Amino acid sequence: MFPPSPGAAPGLRGLFAGRRPSSRTAGFLAAGAGAAVLVVLLLTRGGAETTAPGTAAPPAPSAAPAEPTAIPQPPTEAEREGGGVLQPGDSGPAVSELQDRLSRIPNVYTERGADGQYDDVLTEAVARFQLWYGIRGDEEGVYGDDTRRDLESRT
Repeated sequence: MFPPSPGAAPGLRGLFAGRRPSSRTAGFLAAGAGAAVLVVLLLTRGGAETTAPGTAAPPAPSAAPAEPTAIPQPPTEAEREGGGVLQPGDSGPAVSELQDRLSRIPNVYTERGADGQYDDVLTEAVARFQLWYGIRGDEEGVYGDDTRRDLESRT
């Protein structure tokens, strides 16, 4: 240890005399110094632009909104048959597929054969499936996206 300095106050001379900092204190000091260095680095580099020297930053966006480039197209035949909402009164191959899938779920749709007609019996079967499997988001008895996703995952 260092000898006490002659000009130091008498009360402070003996305060640290003969004491070594504990390893815990040294650890805290090292962690604090590391954190301080990290903060300084983040503050000095965080505000700097990431563009290379000599290149300009990208121009600010214009105030005028961009024109839409894609015009929505009507669904194709395959999209109409394989997706979308089916409801009472609908008919066709997509309804036949719905009937077939529901008939694979025990006690939901017990009709034999798929006639492709979305009638009252099919409406009740869809509503029963929605109720039994806790499907929300589609109108009761209507085969919408949420019901379709759940039924297709089960069949």
